[in-house]
Amino acid sequence: MNTGGAPVISAPAAAGAVGTTPTLGADSKEKKKKESILDLRKYLDKAIRVKFSGGREASGILKGFDQLLNLVLDNTIEYLRDPDDPYKLTDDTKERGLVVCRGTAVVLICPMDGCEQIANPFIAQE
Repeated sequence: MNTGGAPVISAPAAAGAVGTTPTLGADSKEKKKKESILDLRKYLDKAIRVKFSGGREASGILKGFDQLLNLVLDNTIEYLRDPDDPYKLTDDTKERGLVVCRGTAVVLICPMDGCEQIANPFIAQE
């Protein structure tokens, strides 16, 4: 029984911060849908090339993706790197088939049609 003027607070409520109870309003019921920066729907069932953090590269037919940019590639070909220089690609390739690419590792996505690799103009040619 509380005979004083102070309110009685239970132990769990006293441990938490005061005033942190979220208010339920019209805004809290509506969840905003996250949109990706890229619209990959136009590349579905088309050949794309993907570069990953760490230097790996692969190309294949885009079969699916999600909002985290996880990709599903079919008929995937991995472009192998030079063992001496991990950032230099060789002409060797390996067929990988159906591959799931983790979105956090994806650095670059580009369509294969209209894509051409050129020499770096900022490196002094020997």
